[in-house]
Amino acid sequence: MAELQRPTLCCCRKVLTVPGKSCESGRGLTHCRPTDVASASNFHSFKLRHFHLDLHLNFAVKRITGWQVLELTPVQPGVQSLILDTHPSLLIHSVDCKVPGASGTPDVFISLTHRVEPFTDYGSSLNISLPPAVIRPHRAFRVTIRFTTTDGPAIWWLDAELTCGQTRPLVFTQGHSVCNRSFFPCFDTPAVKSTYSATVRVPDGVTVLMSASRSAYSKQDRVFQFSMEYPVPAYLVALVAGGLQHADIGPRSRVWAEPCILTCAVSKLGGSVERWLNVAEGLFGPYVWGRYDIVFLPPSFPIVAMENPCLTFIISSILESQEFLLIDVIHEIAHGWFGNSVTNATWEEMWLSEGLATYAQRRITTEAYGEAFTCLETVFRLDALHRQMRLLGDNSPVSKLQAKFEPGVNPSSLMNLFTYEKGFCFVSYLSQLCGDIKRFDTFLKAYVEKFRFSSVVAQDLLDFFLGFFPELKESCVAQREGLEFERWLNGCGPPLCEPDLSAGRALTGPVQHLCDLWGSDPPDPQEIATYDLSSWSTFQTVLFLDRLLDRSPLPQEGMSLLSSCYSAFLDGMNAEVQIRWLQIVVRNSFYPDLPRVRSFLHKHTSRMYTVPLYEDLCCGVMKCFAVEVFYQTQGRLHPNLRRTLQQMMFQTSALNTSAAQSFFSSPPSVPSPTDPPANGTIALRDVNVSA
Repeated sequence: MAELQRPTLCCCRKVLTVPGKSCESGRGLTHCRPTDVASASNFHSFKLRHFHLDLHLNFAVKRITGWQVLELTPVQPGVQSLILDTHPSLLIHSVDCKVPGASGTPDVFISLTHRVEPFTDYGSSLNISLPPAVIRPHRAFRVTIRFTTTDGPAIWWLDAELTCGQTRPLVFTQGHSVCNRSFFPCFDTPAVKSTYSATVRVPDGVTVLMSASRSAYSKQDRVFQFSMEYPVPAYLVALVAGGLQHADIGPRSRVWAEPCILTCAVSKLGGSVERWLNVAEGLFGPYVWGRYDIVFLPPSFPIVAMENPCLTFIISSILESQEFLLIDVIHEIAHGWFGNSVTNATWEEMWLSEGLATYAQRRITTEAYGEAFTCLETVFRLDALHRQMRLLGDNSPVSKLQAKFEPGVNPSSLMNLFTYEKGFCFVSYLSQLCGDIKRFDTFLKAYVEKFRFSSVVAQDLLDFFLGFFPELKESCVAQREGLEFERWLNGCGPPLCEPDLSAGRALTGPVQHLCDLWGSDPPDPQEIATYDLSSWSTFQTVLFLDRLLDRSPLPQEGMSLLSSCYSAFLDGMNAEVQIRWLQIVVRNSFYPDLPRVRSFLHKHTSRMYTVPLYEDLCCGVMKCFAVEVFYQTQGRLHPNLRRTLQQMMFQTSALNTSAAQSFFSSPPSVPSPTDPPANGTIALRDVNVSA
C-alpha cells in the first residue's frame, strides 16, 4: 500500500443500523451495512459479477490504453445511473452498453452519456446515465468503458536506469488503498469483490504478470491472458511488466525477478515458502489461491511488500536481510487468509486485515522457528509502536483501531503501526479470553471458512467469536462484567494489554543490558567488550540500535566510543542495521561518520531507506549536506521520491544552491548534548510498515 502511512463499534457513517446484542457493559454494539466514505461510487446499487480488462502497454509514452467490460446486476429499484470511482489522470474516451434485443432480434450497443465530476484530491467520480431499457431488476447487463492512463498514482513507470539490471524499462501498479481508480474505473472499495480477467499486449521481450490464478501467453501475438477465478476487491488487482525471469522454488511457488537478482532471491528463499504455506494451512485451513508466487521489484517500489493474491510484490532491497525477508514474506502469506480471503469492508477497520495477519504471521513463525524468535520480533515491533505513541500522544485519534476519517481524507495517509500492532494485541486478547491458543486456532480456521471471499466489519468477527465461545458470553452476563471490545476498538492510546513475551527474554535480555551499559556515565569499555554483536541476530541488533536511537542525543564522548566499537563492524551488515546506525550518527551530529551516510545514500535509492535519513538530516544541522547528496543522486531516484525529498528539504526555507555544492570542511556549532533533540517530527521510519 505511494508510501504506505496507514491510520463506533461501527465506524461507517450514513448506514442502516440494526440493534445488536453484546456483552459490553454500558453500551451495546451495532451491526451495520458499511458505507465507504473513500468511494464516490454507488456500489450498493449493483452486484458486480465480473469485469474484463483489455490493455496495451506503451513504454515509449508511458501510457496504458484499453477498455474494460463490467458485468453488473441492479440490486436496488429506481437506479438511473452507474457511478464509478476514477481519477483525473484517467482519460475516459467513451462508454457503451449492450442492450438485449427484443424477442428474436440481436443485441444492440448504445453509447451512454457520462460525466466526470470532482470527488477528492485522490479521485473523481464517473457518472454514467443508464437508459430504462438497461435497468431491469436482477438482470445482468454489460458496460464497456474505453480509457487511457496518464501519470496516476497507481502506475509506476521505471526507466531502465531505475531498475536493478538497468537494461530494460519496467512498469508496475500499486492499488492500495485507493490508487487503482487511476488504473481503471471501478468500485474502489474493499466492500466489493468480483472475479476479473485481462488481456495485455506488450512489446517483444516484455513479460507481464498479474495477481491472477490463471495465465497464458501467445508469443506470436505478444499477448498475455489472465484470469482471477476468486472474487477480489479492486485494490488487489495488480500488474507488473518488464524484463523478468523466473525460477521454481516449490510445487506451487516461483520467484520472479530481473535476471541480475534472480539467483540471490532463489538462494534466500529456497524451499522455505512451501514450508511456511504448509504451517499456515495446518493452522488456518486450505490455501485457496492455488499459486503463491513472488516478484521482486526494483528499489523504487514505494512500500516493503504487497499481498496481491497469487503474486506477492516485494522490494528487492529486503534481500539484504534474511530475517526481515522471512517476516515480510510470511506476513504476506498470512494475508492469503486474513485480508485477501476475508477482507475489511471499510478502510476504517483495516486492523481486521493487518491485525489478524500479524497475529497469523506470528503463529506461523512460532510453529516454524520457536516462541523465542517470535517474541523477539514482537518486542522489536511493539517498541516501534510505543515510540510512535510517544510522538503522537496518548489521545491521538489515529491510535484507535476504528479511527474515523472524514470524506476527502486519503485512507493511505492514515495507515500506521496501530493497525498492525494494536490490532495484533487485540487479537491476542481474544485468544487469551478463550484460554487455549489451539482452540483459538480452530476458531480462526472456522472464521475464514465462514466468511471466505467476503468483506466484513468488526461486528461480524465479534459475533462469530461469541457464538464460537458461548461460555464467554454467558460468563459475562452472569458476572455483570463486560468484555473490553468497546475500549479496544474505540479507545485512544496504547493497547490495553500485551501478550506475555517472556519466552524471548534470553534474546531480549542481553540487548537491554548492553543498552543500559551504554547509558551509564561513563560507559565501561571492558564490560561492553564482553558483548559480541557478531553473534547476535539481525532483530537483536536492530532492537539494540533502535533503543540507542531513542536515547539520542548521546554525549559526544559516548558517540566516539560507540563509533570505535561498532562503526566498522556495522559497515558489513545489511541495510536494516546500517540505516539505524546512520540515524544515530545524524541525530548526534557525529561528523567523523558522515561519509558513511553519504556512501549509504549513494548506494540505496529506495524510499524505505532514503526518507528516514533525509528527514533526520533536514531536521538537524546537516541540511546543506542533505541537499548536496540529493543533487549527486537525484538522477537515480524515482520522480515520486525525488519530489518527496525536494518538499522535505525546501518546505521551510530555500537553500542557496552554492551552499549545497560544498561539504562542510569543519563542522558548524553542534547543539549541547543537554539540548532537546532537533528532530521533533514523526520519522517516517517510525510509522511505515509493509502492507
